[in-house]
Amino acid sequence: MVQSPQSIWADVERIRAQAPLVHNITNFVVMNNTANALLALGASPAMVHAPEEVVDFVSISSALVVNIGTLDATFVAGMRLAMPKAKALGKPVIFDPVGVGATAYRNQVSAELLALAAPDVIRGNASEIMALAGLNAQTKGVDSLYGSEAAVDAARRLSALTGGVVVISGEKDYIIQGDKTAIISNGHPLMTKVTGMGCTATALTGAFAAINSDYFQAATHAMAVMGIAGELAVEKKAAPGSLQLNFLDALYELTEAAIADRLQLTQV
Repeated sequence: MVQSPQSIWADVERIRAQAPLVHNITNFVVMNNTANALLALGASPAMVHAPEEVVDFVSISSALVVNIGTLDATFVAGMRLAMPKAKALGKPVIFDPVGVGATAYRNQVSAELLALAAPDVIRGNASEIMALAGLNAQTKGVDSLYGSEAAVDAARRLSALTGGVVVISGEKDYIIQGDKTAIISNGHPLMTKVTGMGCTATALTGAFAAINSDYFQAATHAMAVMGIAGELAVEKKAAPGSLQLNFLDALYELTEAAIADRLQLTQV
């Protein structure tokens, strides 16, 4: 399906009308940020990682977001249970391989989780996508040392391996599945000065995937909304602290007209 401002807005309206429950097993750094972003968009967040209850929460949720930002044994145990359960129930699994390539433990956990339950969408920066695809990519902690375009071939390899959608975040966001590619050029460099914006993009992708079973389209819509909201926030005040607040307001106040005026989408 050709994607357009109208199709993006239709998904935003569905999220606002349905308030899908998005189950997040995510990191301590971003829990508050991503929960508030989901609420501002219109979704309902749950931040649940205890192994004793993740299966129950997956069962009542509309999507599962798994983020490996602050790994420990409890988080990993919850992920091992939640991902196969979500796949068994036909619920979308969104995976964020934060910092993969930085340590052997992250590499091991990521490989194990991908083998256990192939995600429907993977979102990461260029270094993370390249490392996850088995390339010896350099990383600086959780930051990428590459532009997003450098990871396109790795993303295609990863998409072929998982059968899912792969999103490379950067100055331009590449959304790839099989022979399909969408490029979102929205956003602002100041967004890199606020922690957890990539993790927020992953969480928002969970909300869009919860109401749109075309996960390529859902991921593209999420990245477009993310970038446009960032632009709107920066225009109110170009400073990192203000951006965090104004970004939430931009999600909450987002209109079809703003999407139509600002969308920078290329489809290949």
